Amino acid sequence: MIGFLHGSATAMITPFTRDGVDLESLGRMIEYQIGNGTDALVILGTTGEPVTMTLAEKEETVRFAVKCAAGRAKVIVGTGSNHTAAAVETSVLMQSLGADGVLAVTPYYNKCTQAGLIEYYRAICESVRIPVIAYNVPSRTGVNLSPETAEQLAGIPNFAGVKDAGGNMAQTLDTLRRIRGKCDLYSGEDLLNLPILCAGGSAVISVVSNLAPKAVKALTIAVAERKLYKANRIADALFPLAQACFTEVNPIPVKEGMNMLGFRAGVPRAPLTPLLPEHRDRLAAEMKRFGLEVRS
Repeated sequence: MIGFLHGSATAMITPFTRDGVDLESLGRMIEYQIGNGTDALVILGTTGEPVTMTLAEKEETVRFAVKCAAGRAKVIVGTGSNHTAAAVETSVLMQSLGADGVLAVTPYYNKCTQAGLIEYYRAICESVRIPVIAYNVPSRTGVNLSPETAEQLAGIPNFAGVKDAGGNMAQTLDTLRRIRGKCDLYSGEDLLNLPILCAGGSAVISVVSNLAPKAVKALTIAVAERKLYKANRIADALFPLAQACFTEVNPIPVKEGMNMLGFRAGVPRAPLTPLLPEHRDRLAAEMKRFGLEVRS
């Protein structure tokens, strides 16, 4: 299917307290995103640390996000697993909670074949009515969803496309060539948002847009309007900030960045650790250079 998502989506952090998820703070973050033009909220993606959350916390978070968004932005929920049955069960649950779509990462650790990927995504798609996005991030999972496999998946009616975080533009272009007009491709790599959009990507699923949602949305608009000089200026300004968001494993830096903006984001859950002081200084400097108000 084509057309499920256009523009900017933010891979939302999950703010934690010692007792659980800080829903009040999450609500402020959602309002910040929607108020700055973000088209979709990705809940429980990698940036949201779902692997450290209980099922009860996940349900509570998604239920709250759907209610808070209230149709003003799409809510897309991460449901992937290295166990197909678990991914199916979670996808069905999130559909019942009101998710507009699901984002399913490729199975990790047990490293299935391309044939296994096809069966995995087919099972998820057949279990729900809502759109399904495949999430390809081989640096984390050890599995690469090939362009040929994406082409086969594109024929499934509710397969919405691929979130491409592989960092390989040659593969991205091959995937786009094979799926164009059948399903969509979304940039999952902030440093490559501009070239992926220019090559035909329909949206970005961004980490840096937690901090700068208005600019990321403006980038997508500039490309859509074929104002490439303007798009380049926005991308040039965002690039150092995006780099600073990946000095350590995501979401360590961006979570601290949200704290610096005054959003009470908390700290990552173990085994992730707080941002090192030298990386915090770099992130703070880039946030200030970009024009963001650093409060602490």
